[in-house]
Amino acid sequence: MSIADESILTSIRGLFVEKDDTSFDDDLIMHINSTFMILNQLGVGNSGFMITDDTSKWSDFLGTSDLPFLAATKTYVFDSVKLIFDPPANSFLVNAIEKRMKEYEWRLNVQVDPPAYNV
Repeated sequence: MSIADESILTSIRGLFVEKDDTSFDDDLIMHINSTFMILNQLGVGNSGFMITDDTSKWSDFLGTSDLPFLAATKTYVFDSVKLIFDPPANSFLVNAIEKRMKEYEWRLNVQVDPPAYNV
């Protein structure tokens, strides 16, 4: 199975608990969908996309033309959910994650809306 065909919820869930443990799905879905709203505002993904269960795939959110920056998108979603669902106790780690998220926001935004240069 391609990484793009992987379930969004299952892949994020597996970073926190066992992939078959569905006890936190409602919380994870809420946080994932909030992150998708932020990504949509950056111009990433299908506008208004939301997940409701583990059937939605990364390619459903990004489409096939946006797959080159799937890894950055997945990392951004994971970091965002982590800071809300399971934040590190160490403030240095929180700051490092927040800094990485800001960089990814900038890079993803540039990817979908490259700056015009006067040549």
